Amino acid sequence: MILSFFSLHAFAQKEKANSFIEKGNKYYRNHEMTLAENEYKKALAADPGNETAGFNLANTLYRQNKQIDAARLLLSMSSQSNNKSLLAKIFYNQGVILSKQKNLEQSIEAYKNALRNDATDKEARENLQKALLELKQKKQPEKKENKKQQKPDEQKDKSPSSMSQKEVSQRLKLLEEKEREIKKRVQKDKANSEGGAKGKDW
Repeated sequence: MILSFFSLHAFAQKEKANSFIEKGNKYYRNHEMTLAENEYKKALAADPGNETAGFNLANTLYRQNKQIDAARLLLSMSSQSNNKSLLAKIFYNQGVILSKQKNLEQSIEAYKNALRNDATDKEARENLQKALLELKQKKQPEKKENKKQQKPDEQKDKSPSSMSQKEVSQRLKLLEEKEREIKKRVQKDKANSEGGAKGKDW
């Protein structure tokens, strides 16, 4: 009897969540983002694992210039979902946010993940190529600036072959520390984030 009651209750919660999602979608189409956000949050309160509500909420947050909140929600969803179609859209939207924030390396990885889940996504492929090109252009002026700032003698001294073993190991340690910091930040974001319309519209 209890099991039967529980399944009916779960069904009722899903129906309730779907009703909130429908209301949220109407508000979203009318560009009433605050009202849409509230409806999607109600849907998630009724059915916390609802991927449609989560994904639509992330879209709504993005439209309100709450990119960090949208990115956190998408990050949380990407670690919980097994739906390849949804994952492709989640990673694509992450790529868009990261590109706008000029985090090109991370946006490139997000677009690659989108393509790993849906190899036919033309927009993800185009955005990946744009981000790669932008990163390449960004790195070229930096190299020229570094060469201008160094004296000709310093350029010779700092070539990889003339660097001491100590200098090489120090640089590696610095890189490892930076990687650790980034991993800690990502884990914190995952822990702090809340945990999906299947339509990508960014």
